[in-house]
Amino acid sequence: MTSHVRDNRALLAAAEKRLLVWIAHRLPRPVNSDHLTALALLAMGVTGAGFALARWDIRSLWLVLIGLALNWFGDSLDGTLARVRRVERPRYGFYVDHVLDLLGTALLMGGLALSGFMSPVIALAVLAGYLLVTGEVFLATAVQGIFRMSFAGIGPTELRLLLAAGTLALFRNPHVALGPLGRVPLFDVGGTVAAVGLLGVLLLSAARNTRALAAAEPRPPSA
Repeated sequence: MTSHVRDNRALLAAAEKRLLVWIAHRLPRPVNSDHLTALALLAMGVTGAGFALARWDIRSLWLVLIGLALNWFGDSLDGTLARVRRVERPRYGFYVDHVLDLLGTALLMGGLALSGFMSPVIALAVLAGYLLVTGEVFLATAVQGIFRMSFAGIGPTELRLLLAAGTLALFRNPHVALGPLGRVPLFDVGGTVAAVGLLGVLLLSAARNTRALAAAEPRPPSA
């Protein structure tokens, strides 16, 4: 795990990397990567709380947007800051960062399940899909040394932007018309698409990695 390669082919990855390096060079010295990682978790808690509170006051959705922005800042910048300052702790950073990512995602989906904008069953399906894909990514990183951070041009930053766009749409109308199905909650539609997409990513990635490993380690001839 100490020498794995980060593979980020997301649409915004190149521009985002330049921006993060620029910010990292200008952060005050007392700020370190642990502070940013903690900020990312706190921000995801704020995001989940914003969704939950919006059940009673839709203005709480502004907390969601603020939380997503702060989560991007902390989660995207913590590793960049360590690399810019040459103070990397590869195993510690990989473990702590992703354990807190898992917890943060659980807080987010918990808030959505309580919000009334997404049914608890769909929120649970999205969380389950995320955990399955995350587990497969970690296993692939361990056996192949490549940490894949995006699929089909979509990475964490793009997902945050999609969630922010959906949150803004809730201010106008939390439902969408689907013909014979009538008016359906917007986030139920988005959550269903996300859950199906995560399942597809899991199956495709597992099949690709299995083929690659089978080619690298062919079955030995029987005795």
